[in-house]
Amino acid sequence: MRRKLRSPLPQRDGLDPVRLHLPTDGRWATVRDFLVERIPKLAADRIDEMLRAGRFVTHDGPLALESPYRPGGFVWFHRDVAPETPVPFELEVLHRDEEILVVDKPHFLATTPRGGHITETALIRLRRQLDLPDLSPAHRLDRATAGVVLFVVDPALRGAYQTLFHDRRVDKTYEAIAGYDPDLALPRTVRSRIIKHRGVLAAVEEPGAPNAETRVELLERRGDLARYRLHPRTGRTHQLRVHLNSLGLPIVGDDLYPEVRATSPDNFDHPLRLLARSLEFPDPRTGEPRHFHSHRTLHWP
Repeated sequence: MRRKLRSPLPQRDGLDPVRLHLPTDGRWATVRDFLVERIPKLAADRIDEMLRAGRFVTHDGPLALESPYRPGGFVWFHRDVAPETPVPFELEVLHRDEEILVVDKPHFLATTPRGGHITETALIRLRRQLDLPDLSPAHRLDRATAGVVLFVVDPALRGAYQTLFHDRRVDKTYEAIAGYDPDLALPRTVRSRIIKHRGVLAAVEEPGAPNAETRVELLERRGDLARYRLHPRTGRTHQLRVHLNSLGLPIVGDDLYPEVRATSPDNFDHPLRLLARSLEFPDPRTGEPRHFHSHRTLHWP
């Protein structure tokens, strides 16, 4: 396995530096020209300020405004972190040892830094609170989904645990609250082709060979709503939300399916009623079965 290239910059308050690869077919005269095109969210004047301050670095040291573009190289920097609305819910540690950390993630808290959610993420909170700078996720839950998430404490085992998920050796069970249809025969297995287009919030089902599979079971009914157990065989983006919606049963609190609805980033009153209930997998070193279950409860509207 190829070793990860070590950053010349240390972590800063739990955040790893951003790494950019300089394409081998690059046409830019200077690294500054590349950065202006590659990071459109940063104004050119801001990039110039950061270069003057030595904030963009390579293994040879800080870059300057006039540093020539060197194809195939790497550049590291620490991003500017904007203030974020605090997520008013806590992570619960379900298990911790020298190899792994398993937590019960609340709704509204992203697993890892992405987009506008950087510091208010499970990874950064845990690194800071537990003093685990090398902590990394073995997989990811959507920000809107609560439940069990597995992190790797020992960097040497990161690949082994991530491979468990890649090879589909992890049994994942979810629960959801959605509408009830007395004419829908359950349990059933839903298979379809789900595609998530870059820059589009919602995934779509398209014709073609299925790439997503979910087993759907009815657990209980309360009036027009019901609680379902979901067993995803695959892990496509928004798979469970898309598959329940395709059955005419959009999950309560879903702001993407069946249609995208605008929501306020500081409104935590209406969570998606989707919970990662459990993870089961063989220990990648010993083969011993491991089982972890969420303590959270989905609230019925």
